[in-house]
Amino acid sequence: MDCTKTEKTAEKEILSQLATGRILPLLFHFAWPALITTTLHLLYNVVDRVFVGRVCGADAIAGLALTFPIMSVIGAVGVLIGAGSGAVISILLGEDRKQDAERALGQCVAMKIAFGIVMPALMYFFLLDPLLQMMVGGEEGIGPETLAAGKQYLLIVVPFTLFSHLAFGLSNCMRAEGAPKQSMYCMFVGFGLNLILDPIFIYVFDWGIAGAAWATNLAMTLSCLFSLWHYLSGRSILHLRFRTIRFYKDLAGRALSIGLSPFLMQLAASAIVFSFNNALSAYSTGPEMATIQIGAYGILQTILMVCFMPMMGISQGLTPILGFNWGARNYGRVRQTFLIGLALISTCCFFACVIPIVFARELTSCFTTIPEMKDVCTIAIYVGNCMVWCIGINVTANGYFQAIGRPRIAILLSLLRQVICLLPCIWILPKLFPQHALQMVWLSMPISDLVANLATIPPVLKELAFLKHAAKAETDGCALIEESRS
Repeated sequence: MDCTKTEKTAEKEILSQLATGRILPLLFHFAWPALITTTLHLLYNVVDRVFVGRVCGADAIAGLALTFPIMSVIGAVGVLIGAGSGAVISILLGEDRKQDAERALGQCVAMKIAFGIVMPALMYFFLLDPLLQMMVGGEEGIGPETLAAGKQYLLIVVPFTLFSHLAFGLSNCMRAEGAPKQSMYCMFVGFGLNLILDPIFIYVFDWGIAGAAWATNLAMTLSCLFSLWHYLSGRSILHLRFRTIRFYKDLAGRALSIGLSPFLMQLAASAIVFSFNNALSAYSTGPEMATIQIGAYGILQTILMVCFMPMMGISQGLTPILGFNWGARNYGRVRQTFLIGLALISTCCFFACVIPIVFARELTSCFTTIPEMKDVCTIAIYVGNCMVWCIGINVTANGYFQAIGRPRIAILLSLLRQVICLLPCIWILPKLFPQHALQMVWLSMPISDLVANLATIPPVLKELAFLKHAAKAETDGCALIEESRS
């Protein structure tokens, strides 16, 4: 009985903090574990690429870069389920509907299991070779050693998709229920194992790129077991029960519609990498130069993802606060949270722009010892990263509309930068300036950053005006109620 009372008291305290706690400390309470969680997620790829690039050579790191679009497609479906379920859980808790929130948790697990079985089977038996060929526009675009390295990695990693997606999905749910530290621990245990196993499998056992794949598999399996233990141990606010692991008509559409924005965003990221790989291969002077260009893009992509982690962590930290208070109709608090988040994310964007440019050569040297690849990647950082400082409003707005359950605007904003602006630039600019085709491919990145930022400003100003009006109406209504009572 005492234990039950203690759990209920802790639960009420967490929900009370979401409703009334000071926003900046509350944001950091949610953001720093989210930051560490997303950073650890990314470091799985970073550590693999550092070891593979420095030990296995240009073909291996270019082959690993080829796998990114395919893994992103698989990951996008996981984000569709996990991010959508997390947002629904936050909103339901804000509406004081705990039982429905537990159903949303069970549905998240059911969807993850269904996807984790069907998608890898299709990929493994039918789609792997055609997709790898598509990445570079056919066998003639790049050396066979690069394709062989990419295929070897995918053949080992794809069958373990179920474990990685359960881990990431339940990690989202932990953060949504007000347990960001547990979400962080879930990723931390896996990354720790990956960091230990990578040098053993790659250096000591001499397994090469296969060693990186097996280290990732075992690490994600451990994270999956930890996340399941959290929800089956009885220590969580929401409890995972076997009878709730199923699909629900009233929740499935809502979760998937909210998760559609980050799903399309990650799917777009896959399309971007696919387009970059094809364009760099098409406009290179031969297979050797294509390997260097694609490898350099893989390194640039990894560096940018590391620099984006702080803003992603803050965005994820904002989600439960925004979702809960939107569900509770605390519009003034929603507006204040948005503005604080915008200021912090914009600051992160500034440093994400400056730091890679200042330390471009040093960062590139972490991933490769090949002079030609260092030179290409250094120039790519100067060009591709120069407008990142301005994308803070787009990142904040996308996370905001996703958190409050308005997927249409979130989808549009997420596609602005990566699809509507960037994809046409990748293919049109090299044709307009054929003598500088490769440079135009890299230049497409800052152009899309600038256009997406300018296009995001009008809907954000409109939303802030609505929140200000709604908060005033809420305050005036409470004042009238108090007057009538007196």
